Amino acid sequence: MLKRKSLHRDMADVNVYTAKRLRDMAMSLSGLAQAFADEIGGGGHLTRDDGLAAMQTAAAAVCGECTRCNLYYGSRRDDSYYLYYLLRAFEQKGKIDMEDMPRLFNEACRKKKEYMLQLNRSLGKATMNLSWKNRFMESRDTVIVQFRELASILEEFSGQMENASDVTVEFEDTIKYMFRRHHLRVENMLMLEYEGGRREAFLTMRSTNGRCMTARDASELIGRAIPRSHWSAARDSKSIITRNTGTFRFVEDGKYRMLFGVARAAKAGEEISGDSYTFREGLPRQVIMSLSDGMGSGPLASEDSSKAIELTEQLLETGFSSRSALKLVNTVLLLAGADQNPATLDLCCIDLSTGVLEAMKLGAVPTFILGHEGAEILEAGDVPMGVVKTVEPVLLSRKLWDNERVIMISDGVLEAMPGENKEEAFKEYLEGLESGNPQEMADCILEFASSVNEEAADDMTVLVGGIFERWPL
Repeated sequence: MLKRKSLHRDMADVNVYTAKRLRDMAMSLSGLAQAFADEIGGGGHLTRDDGLAAMQTAAAAVCGECTRCNLYYGSRRDDSYYLYYLLRAFEQKGKIDMEDMPRLFNEACRKKKEYMLQLNRSLGKATMNLSWKNRFMESRDTVIVQFRELASILEEFSGQMENASDVTVEFEDTIKYMFRRHHLRVENMLMLEYEGGRREAFLTMRSTNGRCMTARDASELIGRAIPRSHWSAARDSKSIITRNTGTFRFVEDGKYRMLFGVARAAKAGEEISGDSYTFREGLPRQVIMSLSDGMGSGPLASEDSSKAIELTEQLLETGFSSRSALKLVNTVLLLAGADQNPATLDLCCIDLSTGVLEAMKLGAVPTFILGHEGAEILEAGDVPMGVVKTVEPVLLSRKLWDNERVIMISDGVLEAMPGENKEEAFKEYLEGLESGNPQEMADCILEFASSVNEEAADDMTVLVGGIFERWPL
């Protein structure tokens, strides 16, 4: 017993130390982000200095000792409005014309054409430099966002470790007894309970009869030992328990589980759909449903939408929040350049402990919830990913209840609906649809959308998720 208490106390000390180090790292990353932000300045326009430098270069190449119009020296005055007019005219038209020049210049200058050629050339070079500078600044903005989000993740994880409660003593005897009955010897055990009631168990054990058991079967034993709980082996843990001692990690599943179905159809004349989707378990007790519609159709649109989905998944699994993941992916696609086509992204994260859905949208059509009292529309944003640098994801939240359905569709399905108000037409259709198996529902929705027109005018994808309680209240 003394050895067991010592082990738990040592683990608590390690948690406190690790949490402190993580918080220090978070503060360092925040400091780096702030340092980057403090250094970034300037706007997206040519400046007064750019204009003066262009005039000086043109004068040096053409004017020589001539001072008839005195254009450069007159523009150096702080109250010179003409210089700002000249710069704005160049930005709007891409060149300076004779009518943009002062009357004195047009009347007195003997080398107007040569001077205008040099002035436009110098301003063109300044504009090109400004474009590269802005691109560099956007890259630095991306680094700042990443630093800040990483700092936020580390700080959040640090808080989780500090607030974790050691509940091993409460369940240790029951779990060891259950495992002993199935020829497994638990040598050491640690169970932690985090904020929100999520529990995690670390078991160091081995088989005692020479046979192997899967970690999945062992997780079911934990659920039998602890009433009204359901457990799974962690994906990064070992999968087979043998006679050699090993440590295994188990995480408690949520109160809810989800089933899903998908139905797809490519645009008429295309073999490959430009829509991409995913449905998978991300962080413990969280399910991710996502749908991306690449601009256009065919292989290129499919490649764009797949890239958006894959990047978002990777960030979510790493620990980024939904909002942070979408903002980072949008920035990456924006910096990809002109060859990158924009894509919409529709993301739903469902907490299987509470049943709360968080929907994040960038340019996606509405998500529909089919509940006990009819269908509900979760409105969408209107800007595709990779188009606007400062675009903010639209955040929507709703509590899901047992046997409700989440329906995500691409715009090809919505546009196929009859009438002018497409959202209301689809909502009415869902309210008349029987709430059955998610796959059957997805097939029915796609069949209806396909029947409205003779040929599919766009790619169509339907993703249906059904939420169900694991056990009654």
